[in-house]
Amino acid sequence: MAERVLVLSVDIDNDLYRKTKLTGPIVGRNAMLKAAARLALADPQDSDSNAMFEAVRKYDELKKRGYSVAVVAVTGAEKEGWVADSEMARQLDMVLEKFRADSCVLVTDGASDTRILPILKSRIKVNSVDVVRMKQAEQFSNTYFTLLEKLKEPHYARIVFGIPALLLLLFAVSYYFDYGWAPPVIIIGAYLMVKGFGLENSLIESFRGFGFSIYRMSFIFYMASIVFFFVAIIVGYGTYVNAIGNRGIDVLSLASYGLEGFLLILPISAIMYLLGRIVDLESKRMKYRAIAQGTYVGYGIIAIALLYFAAAWIIGQIYFSQFLAYSVASLIAGYAIAKISTLLRSRAVRRTKMKDKQVINDIGAYIGRVTEVDSKHGLLFVKTDYGNVLKYDIDRITNISDRVIIR
Repeated sequence: MAERVLVLSVDIDNDLYRKTKLTGPIVGRNAMLKAAARLALADPQDSDSNAMFEAVRKYDELKKRGYSVAVVAVTGAEKEGWVADSEMARQLDMVLEKFRADSCVLVTDGASDTRILPILKSRIKVNSVDVVRMKQAEQFSNTYFTLLEKLKEPHYARIVFGIPALLLLLFAVSYYFDYGWAPPVIIIGAYLMVKGFGLENSLIESFRGFGFSIYRMSFIFYMASIVFFFVAIIVGYGTYVNAIGNRGIDVLSLASYGLEGFLLILPISAIMYLLGRIVDLESKRMKYRAIAQGTYVGYGIIAIALLYFAAAWIIGQIYFSQFLAYSVASLIAGYAIAKISTLLRSRAVRRTKMKDKQVINDIGAYIGRVTEVDSKHGLLFVKTDYGNVLKYDIDRITNISDRVIIR
């Protein structure tokens, strides 16, 4: 019996989905050629398409030698690291379950993709690693143009150009208004905190979701949200300045005065934002996502209320017993929001026809199709292309439109 060989192409940062909306794994010679062609047309300078073409060439070569061959491309995630590795491992398991290979030939376009090797070696014997290099450029020139192209991508441009530019502007503005170094350091610290906790992509997607357009009703709510947000900052700053005039006041109390003034108006901004999002999502028939947005804003307002009560207690406006009572009431309100949200989402699932819809995860990887929805037990049954039936909690659904997206 001929040896069964798997020719595997790897796209660790999932350029394929970001540029063509194709989800991995890509299985078969024809599918690989179509995907590589679409990627090459979307971005002719992306080396991932070259790796896919090379995988097809290797597939043809091995087939002529009499091997039983399959050619496949697996994708990771834009956010490299554990997320990308786990997604590649999941897709690889799907492929190996369908095609029982004896060995593997790995085709990559660079060193970063070889990080799949430990994952691959734990599942199958690796006979060869083929790294695709561009012939038309010498090493130095190739490196130069690679760096140049990478700097055109938004992710790298924000780091190399955006952050230094922001720092220079912050210090220039702070120097002009004689605020000293404290405001820029606070803003930089807030950015590093967002970056460190992995909130950057979520915030970017939220701002993209605003969808500013004067032709939409939501435009009014978004503008009102921005106006009230700046009003909250002005009120907070004014409260802080007025508190400075009080003699003998400590730093913690000063900060609490400013925070209290800021948080007094902030819930109005949050509500305006919520109304705008609901209008947008309802117009796109994304009722499930609108419910999720309402839940998040509800939790946000409760968190704002807790901070407000804490600030009021620190500056002596309420007693500690009152602070505890308000905190308990806020937690009860949060529990009520969670229950109402679950009820509304279950109702939305029951009313939405999801059977036979495609299911993808939040990084764009295709999983399968919906076969059944058990709203009573909160379960979603998904059948993969390889015949496996997977069960997911309904709470993992993040969006329902022409496709179902789960986290």
